[in-house]
Amino acid sequence: MFTREELLKHYETMVKIRKFDLEAKRAREAGEILGNVHVYVGEEAVATGVCACLERKDYIESTHRGHGHTIAKGAELNPMMAELYGKATGSCKGKGGSQHIADFSVGMLGANGIVGGGFGLAVGAALAARYQKTGAISVVFFGDGASNRGTFHEAANMAAAWHLPVIFVCENNGIACSTPHKTGGQQAVMDLSKRALGYGMDSYVVNGNDFFEVYDGMQRLAKRARNGEGNCCGFLECQTHRPFGHIVGDGQRYRDPALAKARWEADDCIKNFERRCLKEKKPLFFTPYSIAVLGSNGRFTHDAATERFAYRPRPIEETLRDMTAWLVSHKANAGSAL
Repeated sequence: MFTREELLKHYETMVKIRKFDLEAKRAREAGEILGNVHVYVGEEAVATGVCACLERKDYIESTHRGHGHTIAKGAELNPMMAELYGKATGSCKGKGGSQHIADFSVGMLGANGIVGGGFGLAVGAALAARYQKTGAISVVFFGDGASNRGTFHEAANMAAAWHLPVIFVCENNGIACSTPHKTGGQQAVMDLSKRALGYGMDSYVVNGNDFFEVYDGMQRLAKRARNGEGNCCGFLECQTHRPFGHIVGDGQRYRDPALAKARWEADDCIKNFERRCLKEKKPLFFTPYSIAVLGSNGRFTHDAATERFAYRPRPIEETLRDMTAWLVSHKANAGSAL
């Protein structure tokens, strides 16, 4: 289904998101970043699986927890981190910060500090794409809590009635800020995907900690939206975890933090991806060692070396070709070495 290069790309995206947000968490705890920071750790497979089905011309609208969506859509990391630090070199000139980060160049229309604030923007983007005949589709990410907002129902009704190519992606991490999804008493229907039925949408419930499940569900909905099938819109509920607090510094008095972290560690989306690739022996150099190397290099880039010394890394294909030739010339067992 996926080529070796595609699998490595998706794995790298998830690792980038994880490393970026762990660094953002550290910086906020150290007082280097001001304002609220909502990290996306634990939910990386959702953004990666969804955005893997999108094209650059497509639009996404995010939540207050928007770093992962932004990275998965293709934004550069340096301007993003500069934005968190309030620098003029940031992707929004330092004026948006964490909760309002955006990058129009890749179709990321912005994170949103208002719960449920992105629904109307996503519908508007889809309407604009139709008028401009670009063939683009629009995706709005939101949490289980935001599904209770009136803006969701208004946007869903309008998208369905006007047959707009909008996909509603619910990241159901089981807790809306500090209110548990199942025991908080904030909704009568626990199966959030059923809300799509009232608007004639196709809907799927997937394991949000499994990249492959997210991708499959999203791919079906994206194909339907692009082909103009039915009313064009769809609903994808991704059931996932939020191992840390609502914001960095949240004491989590509403739940047991150790239990939440343990649950995540037992069902970590990145480790799930690694295990599946190793188990199914995908056609790539996924070994325990290669996974460790990929996971440890998330904070490093060649930018400084390129700028100062005109350094250019060799293409991986060229490196592997030379390595294989060397192994053969030295009569090594290339298969076991790789």
